[in-house]
Amino acid sequence: MPAVSEETLVQVLSGSLYPGAAHNSVVMVLAYCKAAQLDPMLKPVHIVPIFQKGRGMVDTVMPGIGLYRIQAARTGQYAGISEPEYGPPITATLGGVEVTYPEWCRVTVKRQMSNGLVAEYTANERWLENYATSSKDTAAPNAMWKKRSYAQLAKCAEAQALRKAFPEVGSAPTADEMEGKVFDEGPREVHVQRQPEPAAEQLPPYPNDKFTESLPTWRGMVEAGRSSPEHLIAKVSSKYSLTAEQITAINQLKPIEGETA
Repeated sequence: MPAVSEETLVQVLSGSLYPGAAHNSVVMVLAYCKAAQLDPMLKPVHIVPIFQKGRGMVDTVMPGIGLYRIQAARTGQYAGISEPEYGPPITATLGGVEVTYPEWCRVTVKRQMSNGLVAEYTANERWLENYATSSKDTAAPNAMWKKRSYAQLAKCAEAQALRKAFPEVGSAPTADEMEGKVFDEGPREVHVQRQPEPAAEQLPPYPNDKFTESLPTWRGMVEAGRSSPEHLIAKVSSKYSLTAEQITAINQLKPIEGETA
């Protein structure tokens, strides 16, 4: 089979794996794959538009999570990966957009060492530290991070775990981690407006007539040593709200110093 020219290969990739990509960006993909001895037809890398100060949006070639998986498997020591574990869901408003996301995600990658033992490498990534914004001037998440908040964070955690378990795969962030990010922007300020916590259930007041009726019984319990004012207050307060006067009256049930409780 005759060798395919680079120009023909660029046309094939532009029309199939990288539709709509600029010609020079696809050329960068070929150069990347050639330098790393990768098959470009397996799409091991992605073209990710990244905002750079002074340059605007710039197409950048980055490895995909699939490449890390392939490279780990080719070592012959890849021993599996755990299911993603997620932290509690948080609903917050970011840049005027309400989004529900997991606070964190944890993934563990296993590697069988030369001595036969299996080592575990765990990565724990937080959503707020990883999500991509819809533009450089807002804290609102982009469409993918809003729609797939769990799956996107799981990819970031998996990529980090793979890098820890198999450092030979490289240290470059994956396209899944960097899509929509900004280079050289410094720390990003994120103002999180969480949804207000539901108001605590209001307990009904303890009826005065019932209180007056119960007081002698409570006095007898305290004097017999079967209860204490503190215990009575805690017990009643679990079902009713007590006034300051009622609490004072219960506290006065304490035995007078010198008396036998």
